[in-house]
Amino acid sequence: MAKLAIVATIKIAPGRRDEYLKHLRAHAVRCRANEPGTRQFDILTPQDDADAVMLYEVYANAKAFQAYWDGESMKQVRRDGDPALTRNAVGALASPVELIRPCIRARPLETEFRPFCENL
Repeated sequence: MAKLAIVATIKIAPGRRDEYLKHLRAHAVRCRANEPGTRQFDILTPQDDADAVMLYEVYANAKAFQAYWDGESMKQVRRDGDPALTRNAVGALASPVELIRPCIRARPLETEFRPFCENL
């Protein structure tokens, strides 16, 4: 079965992104700890929108995604979430073509810019 990814943007009530991030971080930790099919759960904050959050999630397959969607952490999000925090969410399911291995090498800040994964 192919991996499945979610790419989503969530609009947050003005000025409440930090509050929302606290709940979202807890959700991400629960998913990574308790759902073996959750391969990646990245939370991003757009540089040009202080009232939005972006997600990039990768699941082992469609069955793992369904386990996430029906899982205890999502139930908790639905049960405890403050509807006043979010304005809307737009997302898409996608099949990753290739997941590049993460860069694990650090470079001193003084060096000239080079791609982070160069020569790995």
